[in-house]
Amino acid sequence: MTDETVMTSSTSDVKSPQRMPVAERRTALIDAALRVVAQHGVSGATTRAIVAEAGMALASFHYAFSSRDELMTELVNHVIEHEQTALVPPLPHEAASVRNVLRDGLQRYFDHLVEEPEREQAMLELTQYALRTPTLQSLARRQYDRYFEMARDSLTLAAELTGAVWRVPTEEIAHLLVAVTDGLTVGWLVNRDDAAARALMDLAADSIAHLAEESA
Repeated sequence: MTDETVMTSSTSDVKSPQRMPVAERRTALIDAALRVVAQHGVSGATTRAIVAEAGMALASFHYAFSSRDELMTELVNHVIEHEQTALVPPLPHEAASVRNVLRDGLQRYFDHLVEEPEREQAMLELTQYALRTPTLQSLARRQYDRYFEMARDSLTLAAELTGAVWRVPTEEIAHLLVAVTDGLTVGWLVNRDDAAARALMDLAADSIAHLAEESA
C-alpha cells in the first residue's frame, strides 16, 4: 500500500471530509504539516503522517490538496504571512530613536520565535527541501524575496516614524537585517541562549542605526 492509498478508519476521532469545509480542512492540514515537518523533517512529512497528525482520513488530504508539494508551498506561504508583522516597528514613543525602533522590532521577531520555535524549524527544513527539489526552487527564492521585502518595509517605516534618512540604500540594509535574523534564529534554536540573543539584537540595532542620519 502506497502513501497515497486512501485509508479508512472506524475510530471516532477521524474527521469526515464531508463534514469539514475545504478551507477549514486545508488550514488543519497546514497546521499539522508544520508540526510534522518541525518534528520529523520534510522526509518524515508524508501525507499519511500529516493526516494522522490532523486526525483525518487520508482521503481528506485529496479533497484539499492535489499533492504534497502543493501543501508544502501553502505551508511556506502561511508561515511567511504569519510572520509578516514580526519585524514591523511599533508606533514610537516620544523622541524615539532609529536604534530603539529597530531594537523593538528585533525583539518582536525574537518573541515570535520563542513563542513558536517549531515554525522556524519547519521553515529551515522547507527551505533546504525546496533548494534540493528542482520544481520547488522558485519557492525558496520567493520565500527570501518576501523576507527582504518585509525587512525593507520595516526600515522604511522606521525612518518615517523617526524622521531619519538612511545613508545606505534600504535594499542593502534589508539584506543585512535578514542575515541578522537568520543568524539569530539558528543560533537560538541550537543553544536556546536568551542572553546571547539579546546581545546580538543590541549589537545589530546599534550597528544598523549608524547607517541612518537622524533629524536634529
